[in-house]
Amino acid sequence: MSEPQSPSGTTQAVVPYHAPFPFVRLLYAIGFGFVAYFALHVLFFLAVVQFVMFAINGRVNEELKSFCNSLIQYESELLSYIVFASDEAPFPFGPFPKAK
Repeated sequence: MSEPQSPSGTTQAVVPYHAPFPFVRLLYAIGFGFVAYFALHVLFFLAVVQFVMFAINGRVNEELKSFCNSLIQYESELLSYIVFASDEAPFPFGPFPKAK
């Protein structure tokens, strides 16, 4: 296969496009990693609180359950952004997820 020629007749080497390294995304990913780490520990704490509430009342707290569902979805969005599964930046650059 021959190299492409310019209109003037000289041969040009084809250089594949190489996107620049996403330094800004790396910094966001590091920051979101710390947020995800903190949110995971909050979820563990809220699980203990929910268990205690269940042990005392015999039923779960629905508001706490709804908040935990939102926090779980937020954790998922954080991790998706960190591992390049999603290009949408999570909260505070996007909306906080609603409980389903």
